[in-house]
Amino acid sequence: MSATFSSLRYVNYRIWFGAALVANVGTWMQRVAQDWLVLTVLSDESGVAVGITTALQFVPVLALSAWAGVLADRLPRRRLLMATQAAQGVLAAGLGALVLSGGVQLWHVYVFALLLGCVSAIDGPVRQTFVAEMVPPEKLSNAVGLNSASFNAARLIGPGVAGLLIAAVGTGWVFVINAVSFGATILALRLMRVRELRVSPSVARGKGQIREGIAYVRGRSDILVIMVVLGVVSTFGLNFQLTSALMARSEFGKGAGEYGILGSVLAIGSLTGALLAARRDRPRVRLVIGSAFAFGIATGVMALMPTYPSYAISCIPVGLASLTMMTAANSTIQMSTEPAMRGRVMSLYMVVLMGATPIGSPLVGWIAEQWGPRWAVGIGSITALLVATGAAVWAMRRWHVHVRYRVVARPHLLVVHPPEREAEIRATTARRLGAEEAADRSAAA
Repeated sequence: MSATFSSLRYVNYRIWFGAALVANVGTWMQRVAQDWLVLTVLSDESGVAVGITTALQFVPVLALSAWAGVLADRLPRRRLLMATQAAQGVLAAGLGALVLSGGVQLWHVYVFALLLGCVSAIDGPVRQTFVAEMVPPEKLSNAVGLNSASFNAARLIGPGVAGLLIAAVGTGWVFVINAVSFGATILALRLMRVRELRVSPSVARGKGQIREGIAYVRGRSDILVIMVVLGVVSTFGLNFQLTSALMARSEFGKGAGEYGILGSVLAIGSLTGALLAARRDRPRVRLVIGSAFAFGIATGVMALMPTYPSYAISCIPVGLASLTMMTAANSTIQMSTEPAMRGRVMSLYMVVLMGATPIGSPLVGWIAEQWGPRWAVGIGSITALLVATGAAVWAMRRWHVHVRYRVVARPHLLVVHPPEREAEIRATTARRLGAEEAADRSAAA
């Protein structure tokens, strides 16, 4: 089997991968249908209304993710996932029934978006850390990359299918189909070989566990750099649902089908980035910073595209850069974090990644209404370039890193750490691997 797909050798991960692909397709279909419903039926093509809907779906992350990280470290993750997947299915079915009844109003969508956000806030850290239970430590980076590939393959399929279904049968049935898709994930979790799961050690109930996770992150400058870069880019740049809808409808005068196509084209680049990420044994902080800078350049080019076809094509490098950044950030943090702290650290990662959306989406929507959709895209470019440049300068000064470029020899870009920094990296890796080996021996016993 190719190194890119090596995690599929493990039965539990193989079952999960297939089911997650089905569920992710449904999720992307619902996202497109929800935004289109708000933009074209329940409001007068209001970017602010779409931004508020998106924000309500992500604002619970700010309040609940830290607590969800404690749950992920304390309770069986497989059972937690069954509960969150079932709850999301019920909410999707409820919204679908309301739309099909013809009585849906904008505030109804706001309420369902908020409730879905509450469930997703709990689901996120558990889903992120559950990957480590299905594969051995040396395959974690590959599994994270394949998870992203599944998510973005779904993004490639889901928006286009959603656009066709919206045009054919309306948004209500899209929500119903998404509700059914969650059954695939629940079935997969039930079919797993429980004895083959590499269950992480559970943390006993105690006071101050959230503070303990925050203190751990504060003591890790590498994780802090990643979170700052990701937080800024997520706030202003990763609002593709909103900006694509506005560009398709307001700038180019297109319909639901063309809007869905933009999401699918973006996913071509994202899927490519995910598959490339699956081949990396150990991503590093510099890849996060470099891909954020590349994202800024690609987004700036996209904002200037004069026609719908050229804009669609420019989505490919944007998807590649954004997915490379997010996958590198996810893998770097998970692979360098001790297993007993992983749930809480990843919950803070989810706060940064998704919790920035409630701030960014209404702001980007307001920029679009005041200065046009192109500026809504362009603000993501400007902020990404600024934060990537600032992070690179800070890292070189703080860690005394030297960067060299070699024309002939490979690798062309050489990043040299001082001896004390290399020793710190090796010590962190050794502690993490030692903790995982101890957990494996305990589980075997």
